[in-house]
This record gives sequence, structure tokens and C-alpha cells, in this order.
Amino acid sequence: MEDRIELAVSLFKEGYNCSQAVVAAYADMYGFTREQALKMAASFGGGIGRMRKTCGAACGLFMLAGLETGCTDGKDREGKEANYRVVQALAEEFKKRNGSITCAELLGLEKSAPTPTTPEARTTEYYKKRPCVKMVEEAARIWSEYLCEKSIKNE
Repeated sequence: MEDRIELAVSLFKEGYNCSQAVVAAYADMYGFTREQALKMAASFGGGIGRMRKTCGAACGLFMLAGLETGCTDGKDREGKEANYRVVQALAEEFKKRNGSITCAELLGLEKSAPTPTTPEARTTEYYKKRPCVKMVEEAARIWSEYLCEKSIKNE
């Protein structure tokens, strides 16, 4: 699974947003093309539409949880509960490793900081001041660990 983690980081460094990088690294496991995954996750970068809310890498992690454990019957309360339990556990692990699941907090931004829609250019300075590569790596690593644990339990 290390190759998937590296792929997520590589995709982010290619210019894809944090959510896209995480989801696209695992897309084929769920029958999606890279293009479909990139489109599906596009709106979640920058803390959801660059609003600095829930970290996009964490959102990508939660999308993967939906693909893995989400129910497809609207009346399946047990299935919904099981998925929410997984998402909450993943969120707790992400928060434990990174201090928060909120983009603005991870970036050290003031609560009143403006949130322009134009993404910043990916320069050397961008990568020096942003922890986003680490967030992408951690989200991908948490998902790989989850899959490995699940596989061990199912043996």
C-alpha cells in the first residue's frame, strides 16, 4: 500500500487538490477511473471549495470510507451507523496525528481570514508554508492502514 501513499503525494505535487490526490490514489480499487475520481473529489480541496472548513485530504479519506462501507439502501439504518462509525474513527485518527481536521486550523489561519477562490500557485514557497503534502500523506496512510486492518480481521 506504500505505493498508493506515494501516488497520493505525487498527484498533489502535480497540482491536484488534496482531496483529489487521496481519492484518485485508490480510485481503481472501487471501479473508478482516475478522471472520475478527480472530478468526484474536485470540490473538496482547500477545506471544501477553498472555504477552509474540513480538510480536503480528510474529506478524501471520508469519500473512500463511503466507497468501502457506505450503504445503498436509504432505509438501512445499521449500514449508515456502521459507515458513520468508520468515518468518525478515521476523523479521530486524522485529528490525533495532525491536531485537527479543520483546514484553517491546520494552515494556522485566523478565523476571519479571507477565502478567495483562486488557488495559490504551487511554488517552492507554497510547499514550505503549507502542511498539505503531509495531510495528503497522512490521509492516504490512514486509509491504507484501515484496509490492512480490515483485511487481517477478515482472514
